[in-house]
Amino acid sequence: MRGLQKVSIMKLNYKTAEKALHAAKEKALSMNIPVSIAVVDTGGHLVALARLDSVYGVIDFAIKKAKTAVMFGVNSDLMGEIISGTGIHGYGMLNSNEGLLTIAGGVILKNVDGDVIGAIGSSGGTPEQDKQIAEAGAQAIG
Repeated sequence: MRGLQKVSIMKLNYKTAEKALHAAKEKALSMNIPVSIAVVDTGGHLVALARLDSVYGVIDFAIKKAKTAVMFGVNSDLMGEIISGTGIHGYGMLNSNEGLLTIAGGVILKNVDGDVIGAIGSSGGTPEQDKQIAEAGAQAIG
């Protein structure tokens, strides 16, 4: 698949996850948007989560956006673009891996060497707002 990146086996530690989460939280608060923000490692396992007065349903959205990004090594909206070009096969792809969420808001996290070490997902705002929030988290560690 075009655009997919190799995922590093290097682990995301809690300190780094918290740094990304904190920056994303600050961005969300500055925008006055009630979101949930999830940070996952390269296995898609939850490392850190914040629910900023968001509705309950978006917690799962934030986690799935982050998992989608890290599973394929690209931001969730790019994965959506890739899947949208697959025609009938898109349904199967979206329902793989316990369901993908391929809208903006899932952003890969890279270490200083440029290796993917996890991902951060935000949900509760518009897709564009969610992407801005998640990108703030990613930029804090990159």
